[in-house]
Parts: sequence; structure tokens; C-alpha cells
Amino acid sequence: MTTAAEARWDNRWRHLPAFDPRGYRRVVAVAAHPDDETLGASGCLQALHAAGARVDIVVASDGEAAFPALGEEDRAALGRRRRAELVESLRVQGLDQAAIHWLGLPDSGLSGHAEDLTEVLRELLADADCCVLPWPYDPHPDHSTVGACVLAAAPVTAHCWSYPIWMWHWTAEDSPDIPWRRAFTCALSDEQRARKSAGIKAFVSQLERGPDGSDPILPPDVLEHFDRDHEVLFRESRAQSAPIARFSELYAAQADPWQTEDSWYERRKRQTLLAALPREHYRHAIEPACGTGTLTAELARRADRVSAFDAVADVVTATQRRQLPGVTVAQAILPAGFPDETADLVVLSEILYYLSDEDLRKTVDNAITSLASGGDLVLAHWRPWAPEATRDGAEAHELVAARPELSTVVEHRDEEFLLHVLRRQ
Repeated sequence: MTTAAEARWDNRWRHLPAFDPRGYRRVVAVAAHPDDETLGASGCLQALHAAGARVDIVVASDGEAAFPALGEEDRAALGRRRRAELVESLRVQGLDQAAIHWLGLPDSGLSGHAEDLTEVLRELLADADCCVLPWPYDPHPDHSTVGACVLAAAPVTAHCWSYPIWMWHWTAEDSPDIPWRRAFTCALSDEQRARKSAGIKAFVSQLERGPDGSDPILPPDVLEHFDRDHEVLFRESRAQSAPIARFSELYAAQADPWQTEDSWYERRKRQTLLAALPREHYRHAIEPACGTGTLTAELARRADRVSAFDAVADVVTATQRRQLPGVTVAQAILPAGFPDETADLVVLSEILYYLSDEDLRKTVDNAITSLASGGDLVLAHWRPWAPEATRDGAEAHELVAARPELSTVVEHRDEEFLLHVLRRQ
């Protein structure tokens, strides 16, 4: 029977998008204590494993301080017991092939070891393309510390997904701290749910009274939050703009890494963008993050002049070699780079989701400042969330469309991309 404490969450997750476990090569799941990964992400890890990913587990502490009244010897014994419980839990979950990395840091004291933890994690996560971590805002300080350290250490190419634990028990469902905008659900099959249940039962030390007679760490009212047919994961974003070095690396490996000339996605998006322009011809267009100049060449046919710029020196040189009539190409890094003279068209394509909150705000400020009254601002972005990105395309568009200086002229929502034309008042 579902209690009121569990029922209050029902309306929060039922309409969330689904987590997709496919396509990952190496997954590293990090836990503050043995059992966190099972409580919060067992179904997710089972699904990732079933989809072909290698799954490794990193455990920051042995959970030896679960019962604070224990003496030193009893704490050490509890730590050893919890290690054995995790090994058994992974076995019954079908995850016994996962390598376990024990860090042995002090339970309930991880915040004092954040720097060391980050350095160790940086090495362990180096080739991961998916990191599963405690929610960085979980009410338990060990969980929040580990979550923050993983985000600091994860490679820029890794997708990061966090799982809440004590949020379900200690946080109000309407708390503004819960990022429902970035929440996904991972549905559990009957088999996955049974394996998760068996995995939780393996942590006997957390389900029974402590050696000092204290209450169990995981009583029934806590466990019910983890006896669901789904799990909730939060897509964790980067705090900083994607580093320019990452784009330089991509262009060094391939002249046109996004296949802007040839791919059907790029050609269809470009055709849609050009068709959506409200005017046949513009006086002056500005195109930040112009890349190899494929769209730049099309804009040059619709404008007297185009001022294009990009952060990567080699791609700027390549675009300059096109010698497009009426086009100037410069090297500049957003949010700077906008020319001093006004324009009647600014095109921001496949760039805003790479920017931090502050850089996005300043970029839009500069774009609006550059636009003459009545000028058009075009946004075109891929819907999915790139690993290097701070957000997805939909969130970027929502933030820009909310600006009071702009009004919507055209809105196009495709399965793969979003397109907005906004006009400066």
C-alpha cells in the first residue's frame, strides 16, 4: 500500500521523458557509500549493462560511520561488512562483472577530502562517456560532495546523470532546488525491479538494527521510495562554457566534424532556416560561431554584407579561403566578437547550448544590442543534449524567447531541431 509520503511524488515523475541507456561505451557509477548506487540507480545500471556498456563502480567511503556510536574497531568491521554486501548486491543484480574501485575515504567526512577525491576521480573517469553520480544537491553532505567532485572531474565528453537518495525523504516535492526541468525516468522491467529488490536486501547491515541497538539506516518508510517501477535521474549540466580546446580538437580530427555540407540533418535545417527568414534580403547579417562557413555562404546570398566569426583559428582560416563576396570572417570568442555596427539579422545556430548561464546572457545581450529596431534574431539548435553542452536546445530557446526586448515571429519545432525567429521591438 502506497503511503502519503510516497504518493506525494507521483505527479512529479509520470510525464517525464525517458532515459535512453543505448550508445554508451564505458559507464562509471560513483557512490558516497556502499548501497547508494543500488538504491538510486540499480535499474539504470542494469539497463546500461544490458545495452552493452561496461559498468564500473567507484565507492568513496566504506560507510563505516553509519552508526556513529560505534568504536573504532566496530566501525572497521562494519566497513568490511559493507564492502562484502556490495559485492553480493552486484552479483544478484547481474552486475558482478563491474570492477569496484574502493577509495576508503572517511564516511561522513568526505567534504574535508573533496580536493583529493576530485583528483582520484579525474583519473578513474578519464575515458568514461557516461558518469552516474549522487545528486549534487542531495541533503546528505557526503552525497552532495561526491556529486560535485564527479562533475568537477568528469571529462567534457561524458554525459553525467545524477540519482537522488535522501531527497525523497527529506525534501519537499515542490522545492525549487529540485531540477524537474532536467529530470528523466528510467523504467524498470519486472526482472530489473526484482534484481534491484534483491540487491537492496543484500545490505543487511543497513536494514537491521545497528550493533549499538540504534534504528536501521533504511527503515520501511525510506525503502518504499526505492521500491518503484522506475527511477528518476537528473541530467547534470556543465557549469562552464564548453572549452574552445574541445572544438579545436574536433576540427583537427576532421575538417567538417558535423558534416554541415552533406548530412541530411544539416541540409534540412539550413533549408528550413532560410525559408523562415521573414525578409527576402537583409542589409547586414551577423553570424557568430560560423564554423566552416556552410550557412555563411547561404546568408551571403540574402544579405548585402555578412560579419561572421568563430573561436577556432583553423576554421576561421578555412572559411576565409572561401572568399565569399560581401563576407568578412574574424576570430572571436563568445560572448564578445560582435561588430560595433548594427545589423538587421543575427543568426545563432548550434551554439547557445554550449554556453554557461553568464556567457549565454551576455551573448544574447550583445546580439540584441547589435540588432537595429525591427531586426531579426534567428535561433536554430539540435534538440538532444550534447555531452559538452550546458543545456539542451529547448532550454536555450526558452531563455532567449523570454527576453522582453524580443517578440516571436516564427516558431518551428522539428523532431530533431528547434527554430525560432525573434524580432527586436
